[in-house]
Amino acid sequence: MLNSLSNRTFYPCLSDYNYLNQASLGLIGEPAVQAMNGFLNEIARFGNIKMSDQEEVQFFDPLRKNAAQLFNTSAEQVAILSSASEMLAQLPYIFKPKKNSKILVVSSDFPAITRPWISYSKHNDCSIEFVKEIPEESLTDTIISRIDHQTSIVAVSLVQFSTGTKIDVYKLRQATKKIGSKLILDVTQAAGVVDIKAVDYAADVLVCSGYKWLGGHGGVGLAVLSEKTLKEDPILTGWMGTDNPFDLQPEKLLYANDARKFTQSTMSYISIKGLETSIKEIINLDIQKISDHSDKLAKILSSGLKGSKWRTYRSINDQSASSHIVSLQSSSENIDHTLQKLKIAKIVCGTRNNRLRISIAHFNNEADINSLINALS
Repeated sequence: MLNSLSNRTFYPCLSDYNYLNQASLGLIGEPAVQAMNGFLNEIARFGNIKMSDQEEVQFFDPLRKNAAQLFNTSAEQVAILSSASEMLAQLPYIFKPKKNSKILVVSSDFPAITRPWISYSKHNDCSIEFVKEIPEESLTDTIISRIDHQTSIVAVSLVQFSTGTKIDVYKLRQATKKIGSKLILDVTQAAGVVDIKAVDYAADVLVCSGYKWLGGHGGVGLAVLSEKTLKEDPILTGWMGTDNPFDLQPEKLLYANDARKFTQSTMSYISIKGLETSIKEIINLDIQKISDHSDKLAKILSSGLKGSKWRTYRSINDQSASSHIVSLQSSSENIDHTLQKLKIAKIVCGTRNNRLRISIAHFNNEADINSLINALS
């Protein structure tokens, strides 16, 4: 019997529920909860009695350091935001795609990635080209086949939210570099399970939500900006994005000389404290061990469903398949009815694009997977 990788007592609901939905609203572990409660009760509720202006500015530093370690980059390149969308929405106006160029996105990707470009193209002379994912084909190769000298932007998730399909970033980046197009990479459904190597990926911008697989609470987003992108000014300019935010000079436009300039203002400090803690927990668990754990459980799931009415969207052995997000489909079973059946059995998962989406996290064990197999069989 394969045990969980992390301490299941950190997640009290697991004594009553089988939680296979980390790709949606992820569970928050006890260490992060304690850190958030501690900050609220010991510091936040006391205002400036317990937190000076300088301490408020420095409050971001531990999260920035932990995120840099998780993403394998420098802290100077890490921006802390209120959400991933805060960065994604600015990018069309930062990069300003050239006239008559085209922007490549995946038609089934998360809307936070596609919609800023759709909106931009509506008012500017550039076009959106949607790439359709086909389960029998490599999504990476399909995207690359559509890249030409008219392509100015490629914006894509490292792991697709609905199917778990994984992009070969190195292969894609090589193709975009050849023609000089920008690469925007969303790692929200990968970070915390996949070893993110931001420097090696060399994306112009890498963005990530601060919850789901990272184990944080909503209200924080992260971004890694390339050295070239860091030379650009933010479109959404706030008061905190300077070297000394409390040196208030309202008649001057001042920016920090690193990714701090993309932080706009006072944020959910409780969520920052929680994310700082949860990322450290992930680092201590070891990303490779987390990835190996999901691999083993996904194989048990795939094997257990053989002969049933359910099959995986991609073969578990497909190089493009992720093991932590497994999309299940059936030609005969009603998805809504099945989800209700699972809910009654206290098995929590999601549905996306008329398929079951199974999230396999470090706190899951073989009993969780067997319970799901039995319910579906």
